[in-house]
Amino acid sequence: MKGDHLRSTTQATNLQPQKPYNTGLHATRNYLPLIARILLSSLFLWSGFNKILHPADTQAYMAAYGMPFTWLFLPVAIALEISAGLSLLLGFYARLGAAALAIFTFIATFIFHSNFTNPIEQIMFMKNLCIIGGLLMVIQYGSGNIAWRPR
Repeated sequence: MKGDHLRSTTQATNLQPQKPYNTGLHATRNYLPLIARILLSSLFLWSGFNKILHPADTQAYMAAYGMPFTWLFLPVAIALEISAGLSLLLGFYARLGAAALAIFTFIATFIFHSNFTNPIEQIMFMKNLCIIGGLLMVIQYGSGNIAWRPR
């Protein structure tokens, strides 16, 4: 017991001071999550606004894949992509927005990109899985230091 106390004291005095986080890759620790959120959210915001601008084309695309009730699912998809996309972009409840988008993307992936005989669909399927992976990182680690946090 007595030696343990001396060992921990000795170890504590031999510690080297840590480098400040303003050099090398550590200097980007505040900006990388913001850049990742901008890139991830841009896909969903673009898609949501595109659905608003071309609702008939979007409904026809959805119906071509056998989706019923496109009149209902279209406004739900628009609302989800824009609201959760903004949440992710601004970092305001980013984990919740990322979770909603991950679930949405997972479902959409199996509806629209499950024809594995087509190489383009295989790529789209894998791309969506990669997007889900990025969203899972936001769910796990949060929005980062640069985010809108109203008081």
